Amino acid sequence: MTESRILAVDLPAGLRQYVPAQNPQPDPVEQELIDRTRELGGVAGMQVSPAQAALLRFLVGLTGARNVVEIGTFTGYSTLAMARALPDGGRLTACDVSREWTALGQEAWAKAGVADRIDLRIAPALETLRAMPAEPRIDMAFLDADKEGYIAYWEELVPRMRPGGLLVVDNTLFHGEVGDPGATGAAAHIRAFNDHVRADRRTESVLLALEDGVTLARRL
Repeated sequence: MTESRILAVDLPAGLRQYVPAQNPQPDPVEQELIDRTRELGGVAGMQVSPAQAALLRFLVGLTGARNVVEIGTFTGYSTLAMARALPDGGRLTACDVSREWTALGQEAWAKAGVADRIDLRIAPALETLRAMPAEPRIDMAFLDADKEGYIAYWEELVPRMRPGGLLVVDNTLFHGEVGDPGATGAAAHIRAFNDHVRADRRTESVLLALEDGVTLARRL
């Protein structure tokens, strides 16, 4: 996420600098990736924020995840953050359809020394997920892709999550538009997804008013 991104949750002016300063700061490799992503223009808003990257890195370390799946890699900042927290032998499967955008990530992963932990799959994510073993073996998943596909991705991921496995989903407030029952387009898809998650008895979940909305769900 860059400064130009429209957020569902905006901090009061006095906290806009204070809160980010309390979180881990991007290192030179991460900052270069952030800067290069900004040069892409408007699509740069798809990048996670430094706060979200720090949260993802923290969650991988907290859960001890060894098998991580990411749906929607973009330029690979979130991938980099999670890969850095993997233990020895850990693996991250990164799913995206763009060779152009992920190429930026691959350069950063190599500079950070984590490229060997990342398995980049350039293909529709549903195809990649359906080709994975059906048994529950994923420790953590991060979903940040096309919003109309969220429910389908969820339905492929949940059965493959180990008990106690963590799903992290971005943009679940979608610029605040999900609060409108008459929402259309991507906001309507996210609203339907949120209802789907809340009704899913296979998981327990919480929707956090962080950035553009982050949902955390634990496989029961």
